[in-house]
Amino acid sequence: MTCGREKLAGSPAARLEVEILLAHALESTRSFLYANPELELPHKRVERFRKLLKRRADGEPIAYLVGRTEFWSLALKVSPDVLIPRPETELAVETALQKIPPAASWRVADLGTGSGAIALALASERPNCEIHGTDISAGAIGVARENSELLGLDGVQFHVGAWSGPLTGKFHVLVSNPPYIDAGDPHLDQGDLRFEPAVALTPGADGLAAIRRIAALARPLLHPGGWLILEHGCEQGPAVRHILESDGFVDIETRRDLGGHERVTAGRLVQ
Repeated sequence: MTCGREKLAGSPAARLEVEILLAHALESTRSFLYANPELELPHKRVERFRKLLKRRADGEPIAYLVGRTEFWSLALKVSPDVLIPRPETELAVETALQKIPPAASWRVADLGTGSGAIALALASERPNCEIHGTDISAGAIGVARENSELLGLDGVQFHVGAWSGPLTGKFHVLVSNPPYIDAGDPHLDQGDLRFEPAVALTPGADGLAAIRRIAALARPLLHPGGWLILEHGCEQGPAVRHILESDGFVDIETRRDLGGHERVTAGRLVQ
């Protein structure tokens, strides 16, 4: 069972990717590979594996190749309709959980939900809350709804529409990982970003446009004292704090990710 490994086993990360793709081609698990090192691969499986290796070598994200990823210890389906959830986004979940009491029956919304990662992570931790997710992409909402069913978290309500457009009533917490990369940023032409939906990555020439829009929409949607929590670029912290302050938020705080970068900013609507 060394098909393809020799060329890509130069690093632990490459070896891991090969094992993931091989297990996917065999519709098995990595533990199965280790338990059966001498297994002869059927020709069709070898061809499938080689095609997966070629697509990965061309830069296609491994999460899209296998159709799944992990976020907050949840196994999520992903497709090219949705942004691949990043570990940094777990900081937005952590921040929201700090604001939501464990037994609270609050209304919470994830704006621009994509795969449903944030909404479903919150639902898994705060089962008494009423949680909604919105996305302008019908394809993304389809993926989010499938994830909610697969995880047994089908109480989460997902809606097609831009930001708060599909929502009614007041909410206690709004959380979002909006597009925040400037359209001219060269990173959009590199790595995994080349394959991910542009609408989930950039709002256009002004990387802060979506954040400004969400902050303005949040005021009439939040209960007095409610929280808005935003993920943003590592150099956008000062600008995001200024936006929230200008829109009437108080107790503004920014949290850093594991790399030490400012990544998530939260503000409370003045009571």
